[in-house]
Amino acid sequence: MISWSDGYMRFLKNFMEIKNNKLVTHNGSFHADDVFACAAFALMFEKRGESFKVERTRDMEIIKNGDYVFDVGGVYDPSENRFDHHQKEGAGERENGIPYSSFGLMWDKFGEEISGSQKAKELLEKKIVEPIDAFDNGLSLVEKKSEITPYLIQHMFIAMHPTWKEDESLGYEMFLKSVNIAKEILSREIIKIKAELEAEEILLEIYKNTTDKRIIVLDRKYPYEEILNRFPEPTYVIFERRDENKFWEAEAVRDDFKSFVNRRNFPKAWSGLSGKELQKVTGVEDAVFCHKGLYMVIAKSKEGVIKLAELGLKS
Repeated sequence: MISWSDGYMRFLKNFMEIKNNKLVTHNGSFHADDVFACAAFALMFEKRGESFKVERTRDMEIIKNGDYVFDVGGVYDPSENRFDHHQKEGAGERENGIPYSSFGLMWDKFGEEISGSQKAKELLEKKIVEPIDAFDNGLSLVEKKSEITPYLIQHMFIAMHPTWKEDESLGYEMFLKSVNIAKEILSREIIKIKAELEAEEILLEIYKNTTDKRIIVLDRKYPYEEILNRFPEPTYVIFERRDENKFWEAEAVRDDFKSFVNRRNFPKAWSGLSGKELQKVTGVEDAVFCHKGLYMVIAKSKEGVIKLAELGLKS
């Protein structure tokens, strides 16, 4: 006689076997879009408690029988879980002109499920999905100002390709290693976005309840940059540092959170000073340090750093 527990375990085993999803993408060289698409699928199936297998091929028979096909096959049909963009007509583009690649196509359908909310999906779309899609479609998002160009995440995956001196059979192993790297990155980005969305509510409440909105005092350092940048008043943000000294820091709010231009620098006379030198020039007894870039000052106490921020506003 089969016990209830034995029957339940058999059911689970059969369920997992039924849910052994077949992921199919192309073989040969891999790029950030198929690597991240595969990583996103991996996170999704892990979240669902489903298993999956990755097949890299250009065999149309195998492609036809795949459960989820991306970056190969010449078909974009989300209802059938087909996510290729290499067909002559492509697979469409966003309103901002960035065409879709396989990562963007699968994210459009599954991003909310993977990230946990529509808002998180949208923020990650802008932060990581669109840049990868743009690069894969030959669209540069960076203005070239020098012979030195940025080393982007895409270049890291290109570095994972087998060299001419290595066996091509190494390709599958390197692809899986790349997927694991991308999976870790995407997982961390999801964790960070969720934390930022939670912090947004806290920051908006602090901003609302602050009388002089030029100096925003936080009880700890939240990811404030993008949120407080929406408002015109915040000039300095103050918070307790998370180091052993528990000193307090004031940071200059940037004119654009993606730039290095501050709305208001700290006084030029403070540049690079520390200890007694900074205390003498500021009159703040517990002043500790001012960065030479004039975007950050530190004091031992909350009261001390608030005085430094107030002096910064008057300078």
